[in-house]
Amino acid sequence: MHDLIHDIARRIDNGDVIPYLGPDMLSLCGGPAVPASPLMLAEIMTAKVSVPHKIRKRLTQAAQFIENFKHRKSVVHLMNEAFAAVPEPSALHQALAASGAALWVDTWYDDTFASALARARPQGDWVQIQGLSQSEHFGHWTGVYADDGEHLAELPPDAGRILYKPIGGHGPAGNYLVSDSDYVEVLTEIDIQTPIPQIVQQLRTGRGFLFVGCRFDDQLTRSFARQIMKRSSALHWAVLPAEPTRMEARFLEEQGIARIPMPLADFAGAMVDALQPALAA
Repeated sequence: MHDLIHDIARRIDNGDVIPYLGPDMLSLCGGPAVPASPLMLAEIMTAKVSVPHKIRKRLTQAAQFIENFKHRKSVVHLMNEAFAAVPEPSALHQALAASGAALWVDTWYDDTFASALARARPQGDWVQIQGLSQSEHFGHWTGVYADDGEHLAELPPDAGRILYKPIGGHGPAGNYLVSDSDYVEVLTEIDIQTPIPQIVQQLRTGRGFLFVGCRFDDQLTRSFARQIMKRSSALHWAVLPAEPTRMEARFLEEQGIARIPMPLADFAGAMVDALQPALAA
């Protein structure tokens, strides 16, 4: 396993492997805390707004109910409150941010990885692209933001490295794909790749993915990963300490993703150590 992790680290630093980060990455961080799973987020939202009991633990359905019976602004307000704090980026966040990766995919709403990038790359050689809700930005699938949060009309030709947040994020503009209708709009088009930025489609070509802090026990997470991976290489890994569910195992096999059955904290320590020589060079 030591040799494998060093090989993956080398490939990341060469820009040949794309880190793909999920909400479990927050388990590596210090405070302040933010919701670290769809269930936690649903419970926080439904503690503040009453929704039917049967959907209180179902994030997309609860968000849709609030959107329908309150207002979309209520959903955005609750999300902004939930993710207002920025956890302290872990050593793995910092090492990945400082690496030679050309693209990072971050599939949760928190600002932790953007904070790590701001520290690791003060020269500002990165741009953030976020998925947009059609209910708020009809006809526009993504928003582009400079490292300082400035909204850009289009991707600059000298954009450098890309942080891609396909379901949106708290900063800088409170963009969220979270309700049923948000996802229906995207999933209707994602098979033909319309919501996925051209630059992401270009950068993934021939590259592998390393999935860290992700689970694939939900149809949404599988659908996004499958479509973001299209036309990439045949070499991928996922850090999955728990035994995969039947659907996860099928997904891993279908996509050619090798499972790394290590506790996330152990993997993080080993990956940080493996990346250090490259970062110091």
